[in-house]
Amino acid sequence: MLQHSLQTPIEYLKGVGPQRGDLLKKELSIFTYQDLIQHFPFRYVDRTKFYKVKDIHPDLAAVQIIGRVVSKEIVGEKRSKRLVVTLKDDTGLLELVWFQGVQWLDKAIQPGSVYIAFGKANEFNGRFSIPHPEIELYNPSAKKLGNLTLQPVYSSTEKLKQYSLDTKGLQRLQAAALEQILKDIDETIPAYILDKYKLMGKQEAFLKVHFPPDTSSLEAARRRLKFEELFFIQLKLLKNKLLRNHKFRGIRFETVGEKFNLFYKERLPFDLTNAQKRVIKEIRQDTQRGIQMNRLVQGDVGSGKTAVALMTMLLAIDNDCQACMMAPTEILAQQHYDSLKKLTGDDLVNIGILTGSTPKKERKKLHEALQDGSLDILIGTHALLEDEVQFKNLGLAVIDEQHRFGVEQRARLWKKNSVPPHILVMTATPIPRTLAMTLYGDLDVSVIDELPAGRKPIKTIHLYENQRLRMFGFIRQEIAKGRQVYVVYPLIKESEKLDLLHLEAGIEAISREFPLPDYRMSIVHGKLKPADKDFEMQRFVKGETQIMVATTVIEVGVNVPNASVMIIENAERFGLSQLHQLRGRVGRGAEQSYCILMSGNKLSREGKIRLETMVRTNDGFEISEIDLQLRGPGDIQGTQQSGVLDLKIADLANDQQLLHQAREEVIQIFDEDPELSQEKNELLKNYFLKKDRHITWNNIS
Repeated sequence: MLQHSLQTPIEYLKGVGPQRGDLLKKELSIFTYQDLIQHFPFRYVDRTKFYKVKDIHPDLAAVQIIGRVVSKEIVGEKRSKRLVVTLKDDTGLLELVWFQGVQWLDKAIQPGSVYIAFGKANEFNGRFSIPHPEIELYNPSAKKLGNLTLQPVYSSTEKLKQYSLDTKGLQRLQAAALEQILKDIDETIPAYILDKYKLMGKQEAFLKVHFPPDTSSLEAARRRLKFEELFFIQLKLLKNKLLRNHKFRGIRFETVGEKFNLFYKERLPFDLTNAQKRVIKEIRQDTQRGIQMNRLVQGDVGSGKTAVALMTMLLAIDNDCQACMMAPTEILAQQHYDSLKKLTGDDLVNIGILTGSTPKKERKKLHEALQDGSLDILIGTHALLEDEVQFKNLGLAVIDEQHRFGVEQRARLWKKNSVPPHILVMTATPIPRTLAMTLYGDLDVSVIDELPAGRKPIKTIHLYENQRLRMFGFIRQEIAKGRQVYVVYPLIKESEKLDLLHLEAGIEAISREFPLPDYRMSIVHGKLKPADKDFEMQRFVKGETQIMVATTVIEVGVNVPNASVMIIENAERFGLSQLHQLRGRVGRGAEQSYCILMSGNKLSREGKIRLETMVRTNDGFEISEIDLQLRGPGDIQGTQQSGVLDLKIADLANDQQLLHQAREEVIQIFDEDPELSQEKNELLKNYFLKKDRHITWNNIS
C-alpha cells in the first residue's frame, strides 16, 4: 500500500482522482494533502442550538428544529413540482419545501418519524417555511465524525460544486486526509512555548479546527494554529535582521560633506520639519554603524519624504558612493526624476532615469556612466533590477511605495555591490502597526508624522447625488479665486454591472456646467497613450486648464500646489487608503483645500463608515487602522498580489494580541539563544535547516 505523507499529491486521496485533483489545483491551489488540511473553514454553522417553531423569526441566519413529520405531499407539475413536508413540534407547525430530488425525498421521508431540519426560514402570510433544508433522522445516540455540532463552511467555487466538492464534499476529503496523515503531522513549537501560552498540540489542533466537538475546543485549535503562523513569520523576519546585523557589514558614511551641506544651506527651498530632522538623524546613525541599514520611512502624502531621500542620497555621494531610487511605475519614476532635478539644479549631482521605455542608445550611455562612476543617482522602475545594470559603487538604494515590491526584489538590490548598499524604503500609504510588524518586521521604522509649515488641513465634505448643484457652485467659486479642481471617477466606460457615473458621462455633465471659452478641461485616464497623458497633465500643471477630469491614474504622480479641490465621484466605491491617497493630491499649497466625496443615496454599512472616517480625520495612520479592520491585510497593501503575506488562518485585524505575543516571544528567544543551539530550541533550528539549507548559523556570534 502507498505510504501517504503531507506532501503526497492530492489526486491520490480517496475520493479525488485526476479530474477532481486538477480542479482542486486550479480553483483552490490545493496540490498536496498538506495544502488540503491547510484549507481552513472560513466560518462555522452552529448546530448546537435548537429552536422551537414559535421562536423562529426572519432575521435568523439559519434555524435547526426537531419535529415529527405529520404530512407530506407532492404539489404542482413539471417545473413547479415540489415536495411539501409539514413538521410539528410542541409549539407549532413548519413547512419544509424541496424543488429538486422530489421523488427520492418522497420515498425517503417517513411520516410519523422524528427529524432534524436545518436551513434559512422564510415568512409568507404569517407562516414559516424552509426551502431545501438539510434533513436527517433524529438519533440522540449518533456520534460519528460527519454529524457535527459545529459544522465547518469551506470556500469553494461553482466548478468544484459541479463535482460535488461543496462544503460537504470538502469536509469528507478533510476526514479522509486526516485519517491517513494525522500521525505524520510533526510538532513544530517547543514544549516550553506550548506550556507558556497554554497551546494545544499541533495534531489535535488540525483535527479540532476541521471537526470541532464544541466552541471552546474550536477556539483553542484556532488560537494554536494562528499563533504558529504569526510566530514563524516573526521568527524568520527577526532571524534575517539578526543575521544581517552580524553578517552584513555596511559602508560607513563617515562624513557629512560638501554636497549635503551646500544643498541644506543654499538649495533647500523650505525649512525641514522636526520630524524630517529626526528621521535624517536616525538614518545618519544607521549609516555610521558599519552595518547595512534597512529602514522603512512612513509618511503621509506631502510630508516631505522625497527631501529626506535626496539628503540621504547626497550623504552617500559625499562618501564616494552612488545611489539609486526605485519606483513602481514610470509616472512615479518620472515625477521623482523631475522633482530631484528641480531641487538639485544642474550642477550639484548627475542624475539619470531608466525605465522600460528608455531607448537602447540612452540605456547604453546610462550603463557606461554607472560603471565609470560619473552618474551619481539613477532613478528607475523594476528596470534597475536587470543584471546589466552595474554600478561602480552603489552605497544606497531607495525604494518608493515599498508594498509593490517583495522581499526578494529588495534582496536583488543587495547584490549590486560587493558590500550590500544601505536600503531606505518609503511609503505614502500609512501602514497599521500590526501590518508593519508582519510585513516589514525585519526593518527599522521611522515615521514622518508632521506636515511642512504653512500647510492647512484639508476640509472634507460628503455630499449625496441630490446635492450635485451645490458641488458645481462650489467649484465655480474656487475657480473664480484662481484655483484648480480635480474630478476623479472610478470607471472609464459605463459598466453594465455597476451603476456608476462614469468618466464619459461626467465629461459631458461638466462640459455643460463649465462651457468653453470661460473654462478649460484636461482629461486623463489609463487608456491614453503616455505622451497624450503627459500632455494633458502638463496643461493642468501649467495652469492652462482649470479642471482635470481623471480616473485614479492621478493617485500618484501629480503635484499641483494651485489645485485646491478634489471631487471624488462614487466615493463609496473606493477603499479608504485610496480615498486618502487621492485627497493628498490637494493641500500642497498655502491655500485652504477641500475634498468633496460624492455618493449615491444608498450606502452599505462599510461605505458609510469609510466616508464618515474621511470626513472626521486627516490622520493617515488612523485611517489605515480602520481600513485594515474593514478590508483585511491582503487588499490594503496589495500583498495578495505580490505574495508577500499569505496567511492561512491568522487575521491581522483581529489577532493583534497574538501577533504581539508571538513577536515578544521571538525577541526573547534570540536574546537568550541567538544561534538556537540550546536543546529546548532544537525544533526551531530544524525549521530553518529545512527552509534555508544555505544558512550557516556560525555567522551569528
